[in-house]
Amino acid sequence: MSFVRVSRAAIRVGGSCYMRTRLRPLVAAQTWTQQLSRTKSSASDYDTTLFIPVPIKTVNNADDINVGFELTGEPLEKSEVLKALNRFYKRKEIQTLGAENGLDNHLFHQGFLSFRKWIVESDVLPPEVHIMLSDILRGSGHVDDIFPYFMQHCKQIFPMLDCMDDLRKISDSRDPASWYPEARAIHRKIVFHAGPTNSGKTYHALDRLSQAKSGIYCGPLKLLANEVHQKTNERGVPCDLVTGEERMYAREDGQPSGHVSCTVEMTNIHQPYEVAVVDEIQMIRDPQRGWAWTRALLGLCAEEIHLCGEPAAIDLVTELMLSTGEEVEVRRYKRLTGLTYLKEPLGSLNNLRPGDAIVCFSKADIFQLSRQIEAMGKECAVIYGSLPPGTKLAQAKKFNDPEDPCKILVATDAIGMGINLSIKRVIFNSLIKPTLNEKGEKEMDNLSTSQALQIGGRAGRFGTHFQDGEVTTMHKEDLQTLHDIIKHPVEPIEAAGLHPTAEQVEMFAYQLPDASMSNLIDIFINLAQVDSRYFVCNIEDFKFLADMIQHIPLNLRARYVFCCAPINKKQPFLCTSFLKFARQFSRGEPITFDWVCRLIGWPVAMPRTIRELMYLESIHDVLDVYLWLSYRFMDMFPDGGLIRMIQRELDLLIQESVYRITRLIRQSESHTSSGTSVSEDEIPRRRPKGRMSGLPKFDEMVEEVKVSPAKHGATSVPKTWQSDSESEEVGSKHRLSDKLVQEGVITQSMLDKLRKEWERQSGTQVKGHFSDSDGHANNKTRKKRGRKNKY
Repeated sequence: MSFVRVSRAAIRVGGSCYMRTRLRPLVAAQTWTQQLSRTKSSASDYDTTLFIPVPIKTVNNADDINVGFELTGEPLEKSEVLKALNRFYKRKEIQTLGAENGLDNHLFHQGFLSFRKWIVESDVLPPEVHIMLSDILRGSGHVDDIFPYFMQHCKQIFPMLDCMDDLRKISDSRDPASWYPEARAIHRKIVFHAGPTNSGKTYHALDRLSQAKSGIYCGPLKLLANEVHQKTNERGVPCDLVTGEERMYAREDGQPSGHVSCTVEMTNIHQPYEVAVVDEIQMIRDPQRGWAWTRALLGLCAEEIHLCGEPAAIDLVTELMLSTGEEVEVRRYKRLTGLTYLKEPLGSLNNLRPGDAIVCFSKADIFQLSRQIEAMGKECAVIYGSLPPGTKLAQAKKFNDPEDPCKILVATDAIGMGINLSIKRVIFNSLIKPTLNEKGEKEMDNLSTSQALQIGGRAGRFGTHFQDGEVTTMHKEDLQTLHDIIKHPVEPIEAAGLHPTAEQVEMFAYQLPDASMSNLIDIFINLAQVDSRYFVCNIEDFKFLADMIQHIPLNLRARYVFCCAPINKKQPFLCTSFLKFARQFSRGEPITFDWVCRLIGWPVAMPRTIRELMYLESIHDVLDVYLWLSYRFMDMFPDGGLIRMIQRELDLLIQESVYRITRLIRQSESHTSSGTSVSEDEIPRRRPKGRMSGLPKFDEMVEEVKVSPAKHGATSVPKTWQSDSESEEVGSKHRLSDKLVQEGVITQSMLDKLRKEWERQSGTQVKGHFSDSDGHANNKTRKKRGRKNKY
């Protein structure tokens, strides 16, 4: 069959023969449409700008035999070819054919640019293309004859055109319940415990969990999972702990127990249980994490599933369970203690009283308020989201302790769930909270009714000395807004979150092997058909990591796991460390403890400013990511035990820094006022000789890991570490110099030099203070003292 005379011969494209008639272009267009479009999807119902063309290499090897030239006997004039291609591009009939074969205006234009570049830049074209172009230039062919070869080229650069129906089937998310056949094989009892904060709903669900032979608790936070883990074991029911970064087994032999407490993302949907508890079910609407609650609700293999959360989720859960044929039993609870929304604002920090918690929505406000409060002679605890869990618990314990002088709490909305606090009065410093919209963009808006009730409901707690709670605002202008917010009914939750699974991404990659991970996700979301009861969660963080490591050679499954890592993309050091993890992994070189220590500069020094404290927090997050990866690639991240030990030491260091936060704020302000700033490279990477009191020696920690019989992933409980006050020697409690040495502010050698220098200036033996013979420093001494005190 000859491809030269398209007007008199059949052109085979996609396995079917089509006749082209040069004299009747409109009839020809209809013929192409009827036959080529039978298996095509319209390009009008998806975003084709996401289709990134696959590069096609041009043939520029002069040694190749030009069969087309030998058959036609003449070379192609590239300038004339270019004119013919442009005439082809402008023909309306050709554009119509392209649209009916899946090429909208964007794809048609991008395809033509690629096709033209390939034709013009190639020294040697396939024989049939050379002959077809030669016929057009000689006048025996028509520019319409280019279309089959143009379409063939478009399918090469846009491979999704040939598999659009398969891609649609893979991304079809209209029935997520069918993704979990094991759960559909059993009939589950669904119990919804609905009520406000401090109503006892979770208590009743956990009581049923403890009575079961086997069970699982799925919570929104590591702190909550850890609390349930501890309390269940205290009741004599062996319970394991599973989070993204940690595994703790209740049994000494390291074997799994019948009960497990986990973060919701770590829910095992393949293990059968008698009872499952899913806490804070209203987070099924969360734009980033809602998919995890949907997965737990639809996929848990449990005879009984107890859901705890806001009444706003009842209707949605009931509707979702209709698709599985399961009924929902609703148990409603009322608040156990009183809660009053005051009619007067706080007005001034002078009106603070024990049990007050000021809620802010920025670190800057927290630091400013904490300094003002301590300047008034009052101690305050500080809690915000990026603090390590151990530091949050330590601050909460300090605030809750009736014997501790710390009676004020300054915190973000991180206290809304996960931490038990004895709060008498919640004070909103502001009602404006930054949120992420559906596109992942940051917006500033008033608190929602649900958020205000969740945070305000932390005031007053059953069984504590502050049973009845109060809620107000810091500023008078916010008070009426708060009352308006809480009067507004909580809007019912209308949709549950979804997320593409690893299996779906793998099937997409099989169809589109040249597409990047980020592009695969974009196409998946664009093609996904979602029922009105669901939405696709925002996965900008996933795509951010995918783009970051796209250039690193990783297999698809490993790439997907790395992209799911818990990374805050706003932390440069964390992102850089993550990138180095991926590079080391791709080379097949294990990421060892020594390697990580060099990366983070361990051991680190006691922070001197807020910026240095935040840097230590980012180091803690780097260690978290290592531990997260160590449970997914145990052979490549082999030193999880050692990393966990230094992370605990770092946690204690951060705790001590938060206790001294006022001094850090003051020093940070002095850096700012002097016009100096601290970059990450300038932060000290080595701890001073004076160790922070209460920290165990690292050799002892290593030895503890070595002798521990627990398997990788089963963390043993470390020895109790003494607090600062317990570990100090009695004789050093009242000496400022020894205290400064112990806290790492100065070293012993620096202190000795200071003593010698002041001895020379004063002529007096320096024992505990420095002065001249008449008790007053002379001018010269005062100048030197001033220079030293600057340090």
